[in-house]
Parts: sequence; structure tokens; C-alpha cells
Amino acid sequence: MKSMEEKTNVMRLLDQKKIPYKSHTYDLPGSVSGVEIARALGEDVSLVFKTLVTVGKSRQNYVFVIPVAEELDLKKAARAVGEKSIEMLKSKELLPLTGYVHGGCSPVGMKKCFRTTIHETVKKFDRFYFSAGKIGFQVEVSPADLAKIIRYETADLIVDKPEIQQETSGS
Repeated sequence: MKSMEEKTNVMRLLDQKKIPYKSHTYDLPGSVSGVEIARALGEDVSLVFKTLVTVGKSRQNYVFVIPVAEELDLKKAARAVGEKSIEMLKSKELLPLTGYVHGGCSPVGMKKCFRTTIHETVKKFDRFYFSAGKIGFQVEVSPADLAKIIRYETADLIVDKPEIQQETSGS
């Protein structure tokens, strides 16, 4: 069982900058989706975000933070950062580049500061969740407070879901 007293580096950085946050833990076996994490936290999936690291055609790295139930639209993401194209960073490159493992990546406390873009829906919330830098740990922070510790911009970053067509009967 995870101790609520256990602090991750993300929590220590937030404490250091006197940024208010709530820490949450979950205990789910194996590799889990962000949607399962949101359920384990008893939270709306639109409030729980995942951190994705990409590499652009220029070889620059970018961080995108999007709702867990959504998929990153690589074309929109590339446009948001002014790249011709971007692709997801290979899993094996994540730890050496960021200091985080897949499933525990946080936009706070990476080895280097990368340009970070958060999906625009974050502006609708007074708080949202993201990884505390370790699997099983999440932090809940206000977007305004997050801006005090990392620089980020917002943009539309997710794959558009097709509208459900209404079936018309007998025309």
C-alpha cells in the first residue's frame, strides 16, 4: 500500500515553490490506462490529464498534456509548436531524456525544461490532475498555480471525435 506521506520529486518541487496541491494515490495492478486511474480516483476523466513527450522534425522535444481519454492529434500538436511534423518519443528514450518512466511522466520536474502545451480544455477547470512523477501517484493543481512552476501554453491538441450521425428513418 502506498503511503500518503511518501513524497515524489514533483511534490517536493511544488512544496519548494509553495504551490498548493493535493496528492492522490491509487493502487492498480499492472499497466493501466488513464481512464482507469480517473475511476480509481473517483474523478471525472476530463479532469485527469496524461503527459506525452514527442520529438519534432527539428529533433526538438515537446511535452503535451492532454485528457487521459483523448488521443494526441500529431498534426495539431505540430502546428501548435510550429513544427512540420512530430512523432511520439520512443518508450526507451523517455527515462534518459526526462527522468520519468512510461506511466509516471509528469510535466513538472523533468531533467530539462521542454516546451509544454496543455490541451485547451484545461482553461475550463479550476483544478486538474496529472502524474506526480511516479506510477501510483497523481497531483491535483490549479492551472494558474501550475503556471508558477512551469511555462506552458494551451492549444487544441486532440483528435476530433466524429459526430454520431442520426439515423433518419424512411425518407
